[in-house]
Amino acid sequence: MTEDNRPPRDLKGLLRWATTPPQAWGVYLLAIILVWLVSFYAGSLRPKKAPDVSPPPVAAPRS
Repeated sequence: MTEDNRPPRDLKGLLRWATTPPQAWGVYLLAIILVWLVSFYAGSLRPKKAPDVSPPPVAAPRS
């Protein structure tokens, strides 16, 4: 077996890896898909309505 003398990966190393040209395209595409999925999910939610709340009465305009 060979010994692995590399230091453990940290956030700075991961950021450096993710910003190199081949990986940067994939990270960018993944971020765009993630933002689209979150916004699609948020847009598909229906607001909760309180059971005892009714709309305010509409008043006729006075001339």
